[in-house]
Amino acid sequence: MSRVDQVYAPALEGKNIPLLPLDERWQQLFALSGKTEEIQTLESALTEKLEVQSALREKVKELKRLKKKLLEEIVLLRDPASTRGRSKAAIEKEIQDHKRLIGDCNERLESYEDELMDMPREIYQLDYKLMLATMNVCYQLVQRNTDEIQAVEEWIEKVRNQLQKNVLILQEKEVENFNLYSFMRTIFGSETERIFEFKYDPEKKHPTRGTNRR
Repeated sequence: MSRVDQVYAPALEGKNIPLLPLDERWQQLFALSGKTEEIQTLESALTEKLEVQSALREKVKELKRLKKKLLEEIVLLRDPASTRGRSKAAIEKEIQDHKRLIGDCNERLESYEDELMDMPREIYQLDYKLMLATMNVCYQLVQRNTDEIQAVEEWIEKVRNQLQKNVLILQEKEVENFNLYSFMRTIFGSETERIFEFKYDPEKKHPTRGTNRR
């Protein structure tokens, strides 16, 4: 049994899945790693489906506005006060033209509304598949990141231990230099730095007495 069937699908039961392509938080998930080919394909299909749904809804609104306008014009055509001076034949022809256009509107509205009726299910199915693919990618990223985090933590711990050892070595060498310098200075005085070519002042570098610690 795949992880999708065993873990992901049951976890989505009863959950309200947002429309992922429109969710800013979902988009941010891939800011670093990028989207897989599968996720790009599903996202494109879902985005296209949403655009079709939006376009159909707009067409339905336009047709309803047109139908309303045609019906209002038929009412006016049947009002003698509005058609005074026109022949009955011309008026009747215009009414029939309006009825034909209204019939055309009804047919197109029925077609669009039938198509829209199936859209929510199709959109949900694509969104569901995209969510499953996202969960799978998230799982892989979490596992990979966890491995890298552990490796970096181990490296940091190793470097920290080595740093502590190096600090101790540094302090020991500074103390030793200080003792050598102090002894030689009692014998050679101010000539000590020139004779032994000290590149710094051991007095200032002494771990416990220095005033210019790193």
